[in-house]
Amino acid sequence: MRLRPAFIRRQVMGRLYRRPALLGDRGPIVSFTFDDFPRTASTVGGPILEALGVRGTYYAAAGLMNSANELGEQFRPEDVRSLVERGHEVGSHTFGHISCNAVCSAEFQEDVNRGQDALAEISGIQSANFAYPFGDVTWEVKKQLGPTLASSRGTFPGFNGPEIDLNLLKANSLCGDEKNLRRAENLITDNARRKSWLIFFTHDVQPKPSPWGCTPELLQSTAKFAIRSGSRVLTIQDALAEVGVAVADTKRSACLGVSELH
Repeated sequence: MRLRPAFIRRQVMGRLYRRPALLGDRGPIVSFTFDDFPRTASTVGGPILEALGVRGTYYAAAGLMNSANELGEQFRPEDVRSLVERGHEVGSHTFGHISCNAVCSAEFQEDVNRGQDALAEISGIQSANFAYPFGDVTWEVKKQLGPTLASSRGTFPGFNGPEIDLNLLKANSLCGDEKNLRRAENLITDNARRKSWLIFFTHDVQPKPSPWGCTPELLQSTAKFAIRSGSRVLTIQDALAEVGVAVADTKRSACLGVSELH
């Protein structure tokens, strides 16, 4: 059987420059995350989660603020403040939404720092959780950037646990409409059986979503199924706290304490 290059790359990247934490018996956990983020993720997606008593994580690229693109209108400063007030988490997604494949590691680090600073100025909170734009990650960036953050999330699919790599959390796309609900339900069921941590990511939430977004119905049905499965639906920050990752509110670096959970 011939292995695809993308599969080989995921396997190699997942084994290099790991920063492990043990999930222990904390699973099953499910997290819903929104990348970039379009306003509909906040104005439509946020209330859907809130109505179910859960919250999400929004990875914001500050340079996209007050703009519009194929995902629709992007977030405004008041959206960030509103999300924090409502109990959601806002994480970093660089400033300029750049790929680490397009620039050197030093330039990428600078853009990550700039994005963190911009979000801190808006929200008053220095976020230490990060997601790679486009899911692009290089070995050099994973090695250098990872330890400066509480966590870095990619788009490699799979489950986190029993050992979690804080330098590259796995995440699974939640896109389209309810035709894709069965796939999401299967992931949640498998995650519950494994007692691991399942992360979903999407972008816009609207009746006619972009290829990278989902409908309100798919988000709501997936979240409801996760709750019915007995999984705890947590933000990235709250899930990390469950496994003993303590994040100090410091500039540029995360103060990490990874407990040896068994």
